[in-house]
Amino acid sequence: MPGENLTRAEARERASVVRTESYEVALDLTTGPTTFTSRTTARFGATPGASTFIDLIAPAVREVTLNGRALDVAAVFADSRIALADLAADNELVVVADAAYTNSGEGLHRFVDPVDDEVYLYSQFEVADSRRVFAVFEQPDLKATFAFTVTAPAHWTVVSNYPQVGSPVQVEGGSNKNGGADEGTATWTFEATPRIASYITAIIAGPYHGEHQELTSSDGRTVPLGVYCRGSLAEHLDADNILDVTRRGFEFYERTFGVPYPFAKYDQLFVPEFNAGAMENAGAVTFLESYVFRSKVPEATIERRAVTILHELAHMWFGDLVTMRWWDDLWLNESFAEYASTLAAADATRWTSAWTTFSSLEKNWAYRQDQLPSTHPIVADMRDLEDVEVNFDGITYAKGASVLKQLVAWVGQDKFFEGVRAYFAKHAWGNTELRDLLAELETTSGRDLAAWSGLWLEKAGVTLLRPEIAVDDAGVITSFAVLQEVPDEYPVQRPHRLAVGGYDLDPATGRLVRTVHVELDVDGPRTEVPALVGVPRPALILVNDDDLAYAKIRLDPQSLAAAIEHLGKFDDSLPRTLVWTAAWDATRDGETPAREFVHLVLGNLAQETDSSVLLVLLRQLSTTLDLFVAPEHRPSVAADAADALLELARAAAAGSDTQLQLVKSFAGRAATTAQLDAIRDLLDGRATLEGLSIDTDLRWELLTSLVAGGRAGGPDIAAQLAADATATGQRAAAAARAAVPTAEAKQTAWSAVVDGDGLPNAIQAATISGFGRVHDVGLLLPFVAPYFDGIEQVWESRTSEMAQNIVVGLYPTELAGDSRVDVLALTDEWLDGHPDASPALRRLVVEARDGVRRALLAQEADRRA
Repeated sequence: MPGENLTRAEARERASVVRTESYEVALDLTTGPTTFTSRTTARFGATPGASTFIDLIAPAVREVTLNGRALDVAAVFADSRIALADLAADNELVVVADAAYTNSGEGLHRFVDPVDDEVYLYSQFEVADSRRVFAVFEQPDLKATFAFTVTAPAHWTVVSNYPQVGSPVQVEGGSNKNGGADEGTATWTFEATPRIASYITAIIAGPYHGEHQELTSSDGRTVPLGVYCRGSLAEHLDADNILDVTRRGFEFYERTFGVPYPFAKYDQLFVPEFNAGAMENAGAVTFLESYVFRSKVPEATIERRAVTILHELAHMWFGDLVTMRWWDDLWLNESFAEYASTLAAADATRWTSAWTTFSSLEKNWAYRQDQLPSTHPIVADMRDLEDVEVNFDGITYAKGASVLKQLVAWVGQDKFFEGVRAYFAKHAWGNTELRDLLAELETTSGRDLAAWSGLWLEKAGVTLLRPEIAVDDAGVITSFAVLQEVPDEYPVQRPHRLAVGGYDLDPATGRLVRTVHVELDVDGPRTEVPALVGVPRPALILVNDDDLAYAKIRLDPQSLAAAIEHLGKFDDSLPRTLVWTAAWDATRDGETPAREFVHLVLGNLAQETDSSVLLVLLRQLSTTLDLFVAPEHRPSVAADAADALLELARAAAAGSDTQLQLVKSFAGRAATTAQLDAIRDLLDGRATLEGLSIDTDLRWELLTSLVAGGRAGGPDIAAQLAADATATGQRAAAAARAAVPTAEAKQTAWSAVVDGDGLPNAIQAATISGFGRVHDVGLLLPFVAPYFDGIEQVWESRTSEMAQNIVVGLYPTELAGDSRVDVLALTDEWLDGHPDASPALRRLVVEARDGVRRALLAQEADRRA
C-alpha cells in the first residue's frame, strides 16, 4: 500500500544501526469509536550520530520527543514513518498519537455485537500492523520487551501477552465513549514480556467471557490457561474440549522439543471477524470465532480446530521463542508448526489419522500452489512487505511441512528432534536463518544437508512419479522402476525417500490389504526397484505408499482399474486418499476426463469414512462440475450429480457426519425445480431425514440455496435474520442477498464491495462469496470489464487483506470457457498493459489466470472423451 511498504534492504540497514531494548505502550480505549490514544516510550541503542526511522500508521501524531527534545511532527512524520536523526548511543523516544480502529482485521479491529451492542476489540499484527497501534521498529529481528498499560471500560476484560499486575485501577470520573455500557473506566497494567518480535504482541479487550484452568509445565511452573469468547457466544463455548487438546499439545511439545513452555500463561481467544484461522501471539493466541460451534459441524471441522490449536501452540517455540530474521524464512515458522501440529494430532490426540487429513488437505494445497506460475522456493525471496503479504500460501505452509516430513524419514525422527532441541537451546529469544537450523540438523544426523537444502528448500516445482512394471505370463514382476518426470519450468530431479506398496483383495474379508512394502531412495529420472522383481504382481501398486514423498503420482492402468472397482475396500484411509489424490491430479492436469472423476467420486462417496477426506472430495466435485466439465456437458452432468448427492444423503446413516456433509453439498448444487422443491421441503419440515437437525446454520444454507435458485428473496432473508440477529446471521444474510439471481442484486453487491469501503472484512468476504454463487454465469458478464478497470485502484486504496479479498474473490474464473467472453485474453491484456503494477497484485492476477488456463485444458480433455 502507498507509503506503507518496507523493503528487506531497508530493514537490514536499520538493524545495523538500531539495537532495540524495550517498549512501554499506554493505550486509552475509551476516547471514542473511531480512534484511541496511543503513547509509546521506546528505548534503544544506536550508532551515535546515525539517522533512521520508526514506524507508525496513525491519522494524527500529537507529540514526538527524542532524548528529551521535542521534534516538529510535521517535519518528521510522513506516510508510515517518523524520521529520527542524530541518534545517541542510548535513546528514549516518546510518541503520542491518535491511532485508528479498523474494520479490516488488521491492527486493532473494532466490532459491535448486534446481540447486545457491546464493543469487542482484538489486535492482529502479522505481517506489519503493530505500527497501527503504537510506534515501533516493525521488523522481526528488532526484538524487545513490551510492557502494556491499557485504559478501557471498567466492565471489560483486557488480555495481553503477559499477566496483568494486580487488579485494574478505577479511573476517577472516567467515562466510556467507545460504545456499549458505560460503567466507568479502569486501567490495566501488564507485566513486561521477554524479548519478542512486535508482530506477536497482542491486545484483546471487551466484555469477553472467560473460562480458566491451569497446568504444570515440565519445569514445575504453574501455567494459567484461559479460553475466551464474546459473551453472546458463551453458551456454545466448549472450553473443556479445547483445553484437553491444549494439554495434550503442551505435554507432547515439551517432551519432543526438550524446552519447557517459554511464556508465563496461555490464553486462547475466539474473536469476531478474524481473517485467518488463528494467530500465534505469544501467550495470547487469537482464533477465528467460527471455531465456537453454535450448530452441528462436520467432524472435519472439529479436527481442523484441534490441529489449529496445536499449530498455534507449536508456534510458541517455532516463531515466538526463536524467530526468523526476515520474512524470507517465514517457512521456519509455518512449515514447522504445520508438521509438528499434524505429528502431535496423530500421536497425542484421538485424531490418529491426522496424516490422512494432511495428505488430502494440506498436500493438495501444496501441489496446487507449486504448479502456479508464481510458485517459489520454500525459502522465498521476500523483497518487501507486499511480497510477504501474498506469501502465506501452500508453499510456505504445506509444501514446507511435506518436505520436513520427508526429511524426518531420511534422517530419522530421533536425530531430527535432537537437532531441533539443540536449535532451541542455542537460539532461544533470538533470530535465525535457514543455515542456523541446518547446522544443528547436520550435527545430530551426521548428514550433509547442503545438497538436500539446495534441491528441496531453494528450488521450486513438484515432480511426478510413475511406476513402470513388466510381468511374465504367470503375473510375476520381471522389472519395476519408478520414473520421475520434471516440469518444463523447473527441471529439477530430486531425491525422494519413499515406499512402494502393493495391495490385494483378501479372499476372507473382501478388503484391500497391503501385501508388499518396499522402502527405497528414488533419485533421477529412473530408479530400479530390484526388491520387487520375482514378486507376484499385486492388484494395486502405490509408488508413494505411506505418503512420505512430496510428489504427484500416477497409477498404472491395472492399478487404476483396481482402485476404481475397490476404492472403498481399503482397511486404511491413507492409501485410499493417495488414490483419490492421484485421480484428482490427473483430472486437473487434463489427463483424465472430468466426467470420469465425477463418476468416481459419486460412486465411492458412500464408502469414504474419513470426514476430512469427504470434505475435500465434495469441494473437488464442485470445482470439477463448475470448471472442468466441458460447458456443453455441464448442465446435465451437474443436475445428475446433485440428484446423486440427494440420494446419497437419504441413504446415509441417520445423524451421521456423512449425512450432514452430503446435505450441505446438495444445498450448494441444487438447481432444478425438483431439487429446489426438496430443499424447500427440508427447510419447511415437510420432508425429514432421520437424525438430521435443521439447526440455525443449516437453515441459512438451505435458505441461501433457495435464494440462489430464485425460489426465495429479500423478505425471506430478512425474516431469517430477524430470527438470528447475530454476527453469524449478518454474514449469512449478506451472502444470501448477494446470491439473489438478478442483475440488480449483483450490482448492489458489487457496488458495496468495490465502490464503497465501509463493509467490515467479514461482511465483505460473505458478500463476495454470495456474488459468485450463480446458476446462470451470464449474471457475471457485466462485471468482467469493471473488474480489470478497477483492481489497480482497489490495490492502491485498500489495506492488504481487503484488497486481496477483492482481487482474488471477484476474478471471473466462473466464466472460463464461456463463449461470450475470453477471460484469458482479457487477463493477458491487463497484464501487458500494467507492467508497472505492484508485483504482489500482478502475482494474484497471474495465479487467477492460471486457474482459467487449467480449466480450459480440463474442459478440452473432457470434450474429447
